[in-house]
Amino acid sequence: MNISTTIGNILESTTDAIVLNLFEGVTEPGGATGAANRALDGLIADLIAGGDFSGKRNQTAVLYPRQGMAAPRLILVGLGKREAFTPNHVRLASASATREAIKLGAKTLASIIHGGGIGDLDVSDAAQATVEGAILGNYKFTNYKTNHDDPKRLDTFTLVEFDTSKQIDVEKGANTGQIIAESVCFARDLSNTPGNDLPPATLADRALEMARETGLSCEIFDEQRISNEGMGALSAVGQGSARPPRFVILEHSGTDPNAAPIIFIGKGITFDTGGISLKSGDGMWDMKFDMSGSAAVIGAMRAVAKLDLPHRVIGLVAAAENMPDGLAYRPGDILHPLGTKTVEIHSTDAEGRLALIDAIAYSARYAPKAVIDLATLTGACVTALGNEVSGLMGNDNDLIAQIHEAGNRTGEIAWHLPILDDHRNSIKSNVADLKNSGGRPAGALTAAAFLEAYVQNFPWAHLDIAGTASTKSTKLDTPIGATGVGVRLLIDFLRHQSVT
Repeated sequence: MNISTTIGNILESTTDAIVLNLFEGVTEPGGATGAANRALDGLIADLIAGGDFSGKRNQTAVLYPRQGMAAPRLILVGLGKREAFTPNHVRLASASATREAIKLGAKTLASIIHGGGIGDLDVSDAAQATVEGAILGNYKFTNYKTNHDDPKRLDTFTLVEFDTSKQIDVEKGANTGQIIAESVCFARDLSNTPGNDLPPATLADRALEMARETGLSCEIFDEQRISNEGMGALSAVGQGSARPPRFVILEHSGTDPNAAPIIFIGKGITFDTGGISLKSGDGMWDMKFDMSGSAAVIGAMRAVAKLDLPHRVIGLVAAAENMPDGLAYRPGDILHPLGTKTVEIHSTDAEGRLALIDAIAYSARYAPKAVIDLATLTGACVTALGNEVSGLMGNDNDLIAQIHEAGNRTGEIAWHLPILDDHRNSIKSNVADLKNSGGRPAGALTAAAFLEAYVQNFPWAHLDIAGTASTKSTKLDTPIGATGVGVRLLIDFLRHQSVT
C-alpha cells in the first residue's frame, strides 16, 4: 500500500472515502470533525443526537453526504473515552476504519491523524500509530490463493494534516509507522509460509535477502559450521530432517560498531512434528508458526536498519526442522550444547529450548548489553496467560520492567512470571547436568529456567509468545494467522534505550 502525507483540508480529498473521528460522550464535534460537521450542515451532530453514533472505541459509521466534501463517503470512527486514550487506541481505530473502507470496496483512503489534536498525543506518535493501523488493518496473506491480487484491499492511504507547522512531525511519524508496520507484515509473511516452502535454509536465505536490501550484515552457519562451533543442541534437533539446520547472525552497527550490543534471539523451528515424541495430528497442522520468534527477530532487524537506529543490535536465529527419522535424536540421549552443561533428553518435543540455548551461549562472546529471546516455547504459557498476553521471564528486573512498559505502549502485552529455585531444581538430571523438560507443572517457568542455565553474566529476558504468535479469529489489526507479535515491542524497547 502506498502511504503519503499532505497538508490541507481533508474535505477536499478526492479519495474513495475519508476518515474522521469522535471521542465517546462528545455531543458537539470539534476540530476537523467539527469543521466537517459545519460543512455538512450538522449531519454528524444529527447522527450523535439520534443515538446512532456514540464514539465508543473502534465503532464506525458511514455517511454519504451529497455536498460539503469531495469524497463520496465519510467514515466516522470512535476513539473511546478521552481520559483513557493512548497511541495503541489510535492504531486500533485506524485499523477499524481501514477495514470498514475495505468492506465498502474503497481503494483509496484519506484520514486525519487520530489523537493529534484534542487527544493531546504527540503529533508524530499519533501519525505513526495512525499509519500502523492502516497498514496492519489492510494486511492479508494471499500468496497461496489462485487469485493472488485480492481486490479487497486498499491501494493508497493518505494522512491529511491542516496545520502546516506540524508537517515535519507528521512526515516523520508516518515514515516510522510505515517502516514498523511493514516489518510486522514481513514477519507475518514469514510465519504464514508453510513448512514445505520455508525449511531452515530458505528462512536463512530470506534473512540474507532482507539484509542485502537494508544494509545489515548477515552471516549464515550451515550444518557443518554449526557442528564445528560446538552447537550440539541445535545440531541434534535438526538431525532427523533431510533439510539441515541453519544459524543466522544479523548485525546493525549503529553509531558505534564497538559498543556492547543489544541481542535479539529467535526460535526458528520451521516445522515441529515433536520428533520421536510425536505430536497428535490435531496439534500439528499449525506448527509452521513455531518459527514465529525468528520471524519477529528478522522483522525487527529490518525495522532497525530502515529506521537507522543508533544502537548496535544483533539478531540471532537458530533454525531447524524437528522431524522423526532413523537419524533423529531420541529420548534418553545426552547432548553437549555450546557451553558447559550437558542435557538429557526427556522429550524431543521440547526442542525449541535446545535450539535457543546454543544461541544464548553464543551471544556471550559479544559481551552484550542485554539479550532478549522470543519463542513459541510452551503450551503451558498459553494455559496460564491465554492468547492476548506473552509470558515474560528473565534475570534482570530493570530489563523486565522496560520490556513490560514497551508491551503496554504497543499493546503487545507481556506479563512477568518469576523463575524460582523450585523451577531450577525440576530440570536437574540424574545422569547429566540438566534435562530438557521439567514436566507439566509450571511448564513455562521450568522451560525458562532451562534457558537461564546458559546465560552468562548478562541481562537476559525471555518472551514466551506461544499464545500470541498466531490467532484463530480475525482482529481489527490482524487477520487469522500470524500476528507478527514482538516486532513493535522490540522496536519500541530500542527507541527508549540510551545509546551509551
